[in-house]
Amino acid sequence: MISEDVKKNTVDPYSMSGAALAYLGDAVYEIMVREHLVLHHVKTPSVASLEYVKATAQSAAMDKIMPLLTERETDMYRRGRNSLHTTPPKSCTPSEYRKATGLEALFGYLWLMGETDRIKELCAVGIGIGDTDDASADTED
Repeated sequence: MISEDVKKNTVDPYSMSGAALAYLGDAVYEIMVREHLVLHHVKTPSVASLEYVKATAQSAAMDKIMPLLTERETDMYRRGRNSLHTTPPKSCTPSEYRKATGLEALFGYLWLMGETDRIKELCAVGIGIGDTDDASADTED
């Protein structure tokens, strides 16, 4: 659900830090993954979601969607990628971690702008989620 502040366009994502955008974008991304897993009837969605939300998977998704980004979206990705980071987890490289943070910042920005269709479009390309047209066709057991 998009907040009233977003609907009224009183939120300025350009005044927010990359880390703040990434914090919000992490939640947006997680919701997209969870929706996909539930719609595809995955029996253990909490386990399956880890394959989508880990930094290495987010980094790979960013590689796929990067050519599709507008100049403004690319700027928001860079803002997140270049924000101050803590030490990355052992499961990924610092480069993958920065790229994943950039992806999260991008999704945070798109959410604040009310661009839910664009979020779904980028998810569909990046990691094959968000496209509900094929949700009933793929039922994993």
